[in-house]
Amino acid sequence: MEINLKGKHALVTGSTSGIGLGIAIELARNGCDIVLSGFGDAVAINDLQTRLRNDYGVRAIHVDADVANPQQCRALVARGLAEFGTLDILVNNAGIQHVAPLEEFGEEKWDAILAINLSAAFHLSAAALPGMRRTGYGRVVNIASVHGLVASKFKAAYVAAKHGLIGLTKVTALETAGQGITCNAICPGWVLTPLVEAQIEDRMRREGLDRRAAEHLLLSEKQPSGQFATPGQIGALAVFLCSDAAANITGASLPVDGGWTAQ
Repeated sequence: MEINLKGKHALVTGSTSGIGLGIAIELARNGCDIVLSGFGDAVAINDLQTRLRNDYGVRAIHVDADVANPQQCRALVARGLAEFGTLDILVNNAGIQHVAPLEEFGEEKWDAILAINLSAAFHLSAAALPGMRRTGYGRVVNIASVHGLVASKFKAAYVAAKHGLIGLTKVTALETAGQGITCNAICPGWVLTPLVEAQIEDRMRREGLDRRAAEHLLLSEKQPSGQFATPGQIGALAVFLCSDAAANITGASLPVDGGWTAQ
């Protein structure tokens, strides 16, 4: 399907690596101007902006923001509006993880995960929606997780935040229904990102495995397809949700999980 997002402007949080980067690239590939936001090496981020401009003929800027801070969330939206005039697409992707038993889960880790993985999406959406209502077009795409649909041990804050994000998605969809705005959640399973690469390498070291065996064990525990999803696949779904073809899809939670949640 040919999807043309030329003239649209998107803000993608956590877009300097991993899933967020995959989404930013796919949006740019389809003509969308991009506000990048995320941490990383300054030279690499500058190179990314240049690559998006040169490869796809779009405008691309990077804005530093700590999305754990409500004021910085709202300032991030304001900067995007000042740069492009409108923000038509908001992708709430930024997230962090911490693993520990419930009684050992540090309070500061709980607070940080809830702030970045859930509250940031609220603050960014609240700031972006008025502009979308003025233009009569908007797409909010929340990157949740299979852990917004099911749980795993030792991930209390992450699971709580992602379940909350799916709830926020539904409320946003209902409040914007009939206004040319949609809000949906994408729920990835195992995606081959730098974060997952680190888990594979850690397993290789701990258990004396080669890479293929470590990948197989990781996938076989949860993902029946036996294959990782890719950031580009998540990006392609986000692009579809931003298209006219998806104008009547709202409030949905769409797994990209190789059958994880079908079990």
